[in-house]
Amino acid sequence: MPNSPDNEMSENRGWLSVHSLLGAKHDAALAVLGAPLGLESLSEGRCDLAPSVIRTALKRFSVYDLETGADLSALSIFDAGDMPVEALTPAQAFAPIRDGVSQQVEARALTILLGGNNAVTRGGVHGVGLKRAGLLTLDAHFDLRDTDGGLNNGNPIQALLEDGLPGARISQIGLAPFANTKKAHGNATAAGISVRTLGECSERGFVRVAMEELERLSRECTYIYVDFDIDVIDRAQMPAAPGARPGGIAARDFFAAARAIAAHPKVRCVDLTEFDPSRDLDDIGALTAARWLAEILAGFAARTSH
Repeated sequence: MPNSPDNEMSENRGWLSVHSLLGAKHDAALAVLGAPLGLESLSEGRCDLAPSVIRTALKRFSVYDLETGADLSALSIFDAGDMPVEALTPAQAFAPIRDGVSQQVEARALTILLGGNNAVTRGGVHGVGLKRAGLLTLDAHFDLRDTDGGLNNGNPIQALLEDGLPGARISQIGLAPFANTKKAHGNATAAGISVRTLGECSERGFVRVAMEELERLSRECTYIYVDFDIDVIDRAQMPAAPGARPGGIAARDFFAAARAIAAHPKVRCVDLTEFDPSRDLDDIGALTAARWLAEILAGFAARTSH
């Protein structure tokens, strides 16, 4: 049968997917960069598999959002590939991640870092620039464990404080009850970190709290780095996040926050961490992570259309 009158390609066997936007597009305003870091995770797993799995899952997402009319087909994304960090410890991977992110941040309006465990966040923030960056984390945990036993995915925020990032330039939202210690809470307060609990986010609205913290950080910083730790989502909706707990935020709120955050002009780099494909059930985690990336793209498209 003939194609439609406007000569569009038939969608009988497929559609334009988000994956099709990725390529060797060196002049693109967006970049995707993989950081398959898995060693020194406090929970054994394979977070190093996540970047590849997320890219593959993007093939299952259309570039069109029927709810808002957002069409991503005009976006161009440079796929910078994966950094060779899967066999490295967080300490060893720090410099490669820092340098890889820095290269993309200097060339792009927004860099999307696909972790890997949460230890990638320290290198990512340094890649944006410690003197000019603020940090927003969407996470059930403070990640303020002591560093005396080495770097791991439980202490990137503590490591950043020790590196010299002022606590006043850190905002943490979605922090869960019975998932953190009194010591960590006290350290966050003493450092001047803005702490927004899961309960407050539920009462006032997760997106609203995220935007309040973005505005706060935008007054303090030139650029903003955002860590999306996927374990902030309720465990029933994200079983492939080892640190997720019952009572976390809804996946839909996670997606809405991603879009709103990516629309902010000072956000220069975002990461997705703690997705472990080895724990996935029926591709729930892969599809959640890929939908997050689509929402980030939609937010960026809204930013550039203003």
